[in-house]
Amino acid sequence: MGFVEVDGLRKQYGSLTAVDGVSFEIREGEVFSLLGPNGAGKSTTIGMLSALIEPTAGDARIGGLSVTSRSPELRRLFGVVPQEIALYEELSARGNLLFWGRLYGLRGAALRKRIEEVLSKVDLADRARSVVRTLSGGMKRRLNIAAGLLHEPRLLFLDEPTVGIDPQSRRAVLDLILQLKREGTTILYTTHYMAEAEELSDRVGIIDHGKLLAMGTCRELSAGIGGSERLALALAGREESERLSAALRALPGLSVESDGTKVTVTAPKVREHLARIIEAATSSRTTLRDIEIREPNLESVFLAYTGRELAAQGGE
Repeated sequence: MGFVEVDGLRKQYGSLTAVDGVSFEIREGEVFSLLGPNGAGKSTTIGMLSALIEPTAGDARIGGLSVTSRSPELRRLFGVVPQEIALYEELSARGNLLFWGRLYGLRGAALRKRIEEVLSKVDLADRARSVVRTLSGGMKRRLNIAAGLLHEPRLLFLDEPTVGIDPQSRRAVLDLILQLKREGTTILYTTHYMAEAEELSDRVGIIDHGKLLAMGTCRELSAGIGGSERLALALAGREESERLSAALRALPGLSVESDGTKVTVTAPKVREHLARIIEAATSSRTTLRDIEIREPNLESVFLAYTGRELAAQGGE
């Protein structure tokens, strides 16, 4: 049994199905990532698991407690770091943590000690007195995480914690998450960044249009699509791209996608088809400007399950 068990979770808003019968489990101490594009249902799933959104159907249990129970014991098990920064701009970093700590029921010397600990953990001890509006976006993200850690939860929900920050700040947040993982914190992480999911996760669930399409380790997911490699072909224009796509689709054993001036060919051991692909380019009077072979990864898995690439943009 997992520490988190999700069973047929569904959320309906009128005619819109935001989450459609999602089921998975998270083992204690692992990082489980929900990978999907904007609007896939990632934030809604976290909202239901953190007892902020009432499920239309299904249930989930954390440490054996139903998320519909609303029990104080349930809420002590997890911390939530929402996608939107949940901080008061006119308070200091320490003032924000005092506020959130009291909401968690912490008081006095124990709260003050815990604030110093989490500020140190997120590398903001020297900015404790700084007013939040003066902090950078990356600092605010780390302080947001500190607030979710105050009551020492066993489970942490991290909803797109690197959206809208610079690469250096993103690296700091990822390093912090890896540290929490080493310390044994169970983490549910949502992202639309392939590289983040690959680096952080013990297991990944691919979600799109509210449905969980696949789940497993990165290696298991790649093996599930036959370990296919991808060949990215750059051409001069859309007309050439369409001609080459038509020629390649006539060849057996190849999956072909066309997007403007790029043609992507997917197949197991795609290198063995390279001579045929070049011959098809010549016969269709197209000029290959660049050829790139891509090993199987989460991007190819996502493409295989959804039929489209995952755009790296902010939002759910």
